[in-house]
Amino acid sequence: MRQETGRAGENLAASLLEQDNWLIIERNWRTRRGEIDIIALDGDTIVFVEVKTWPHGEEGDLEIVIGSQKVRRMVETAKCFLNTHRQYSGRYVRFDVFLVTSDPLGPGPQVVRHLKDAISERV
Repeated sequence: MRQETGRAGENLAASLLEQDNWLIIERNWRTRRGEIDIIALDGDTIVFVEVKTWPHGEEGDLEIVIGSQKVRRMVETAKCFLNTHRQYSGRYVRFDVFLVTSDPLGPGPQVVRHLKDAISERV
């Protein structure tokens, strides 16, 4: 059930990005270092997106949900992606987080927060 909820949150985030004319490059891109839920282009910026489906959480819980170890894994995975996809070299890089604080599988309204530049790190 938890995996289904997470997947539904990722699908919702991807759909919202596409509605905003972002180009989704990859979904669930994995290396042995980690995984990035969504990799997309927002204009000239390549954005690595972490989606956290946290049905009973709040934005203030973000630090608990995405700790320093997760941030390090995201950055290392992003570096791997950029090293193997040279066509994206020279672009601005950003790390965003989507926080889905309602159950995307439930009947209630969807509460989604898109936190741009939520993670600051040099790549």
